[in-house]
Amino acid sequence: MEIFQHVLVYITLFAALAYLVKKFVLPKSLFNTKKSNSKSCGQDDCGCH
Repeated sequence: MEIFQHVLVYITLFAALAYLVKKFVLPKSLFNTKKSNSKSCGQDDCGCH
């Protein structure tokens, strides 16, 4: 049971470190998931289509 707890702690630690690296170290352009919106109604979503 103690080994299982150690595994969970290491997984949590790795997830936290990965989040911090993604948030503060890596450039934001690497994770840019916004798609270019080329609709005719402009920048906001007017719900017309």
